[in-house]
Amino acid sequence: MTPWAAGAAGPAGNRPLAGPAAGDPAISVRGLRKTYGTTLAVDDVSFTVRRGEIFGLIGPNGSGKTTIVECVQGLRKRDGGEVRVLGLDPATHPAELRRTIGSQLQESALPDRIKVWEALDLFAALASRPADWRRLLDEWGLSGRRDASFASLSGGERQRLLVALALVNEPEVVFLDEMTTGLDPAARRVAWGLIEAIRERRSTVVLVTHFMDEAERLCDRLAVLREGRIIALDTPEGLIAAHTDEAHVSFTIGDADISWLGAVPHVARVRRRNGRVEVEGSGSLVVHLCGALLARGTVPDDLRVERRTLEDVFLALTGGGAEG
Repeated sequence: MTPWAAGAAGPAGNRPLAGPAAGDPAISVRGLRKTYGTTLAVDDVSFTVRRGEIFGLIGPNGSGKTTIVECVQGLRKRDGGEVRVLGLDPATHPAELRRTIGSQLQESALPDRIKVWEALDLFAALASRPADWRRLLDEWGLSGRRDASFASLSGGERQRLLVALALVNEPEVVFLDEMTTGLDPAARRVAWGLIEAIRERRSTVVLVTHFMDEAERLCDRLAVLREGRIIALDTPEGLIAAHTDEAHVSFTIGDADISWLGAVPHVARVRRRNGRVEVEGSGSLVVHLCGALLARGTVPDDLRVERRTLEDVFLALTGGGAEG
């Protein structure tokens, strides 16, 4: 599928009577439904995306993430429900919507022989309010590949180019579907900074990702999908707090007696492993444990508290891998 210009100019007809108010959400989805033959891919999905936030969609393979973002952009016809993006229905105002959004799709392609600069220049020419594509070359680390053909780019370079193309029209809403797949760790970190910069320019970002560290770092709120339905929606911190209250603390205190640790409030399990004492529990375990250690005159200098991660919650909710 070719990511033809999210910012391409289109006919000005069929405009709504009034645009969205400043306080309205950037995206509103109610009862979205999509089927493929007898397969129900998206089942009664509802959510809103606030203006200026980074909203994430995570879920296992086949959970409906890409189908949802394609329906929201008007790239795929929905079978039920209501969708509004910046006050526009993508089914009835696709041309007008494309002038205000940017899109990097999971599977995108360009002609093999088109050069990097030619693609950016072309997309800028089609945009109603183009960004400086030369700046995008620098931001996405493509200056050295300016004259390279699309066919000669590595997977990571292609991904960076497609994201740059999604931003060439200075969009109000940006859809990024697995945008850091194929990037090395250093390039991923650079990409994260650029996503945060998009939000700082007051654009709204919808991010589909299977990297839990990415979702936890970037997203203001997350929708967790399973079998076409949203099964949880909250901030990353809220999801972690709501779905696990376990804490894990480890430290070394030599061969000292540790039998008393079992009586500390909120302690559930105590064991020695590989020379370290490991304490597991819930609630305010850390506060009570540290207080008890201090009361006994024991101050471990290597005490380590391990918190549950978004990946732990994801696995608990979906019962599967984080690949999307």
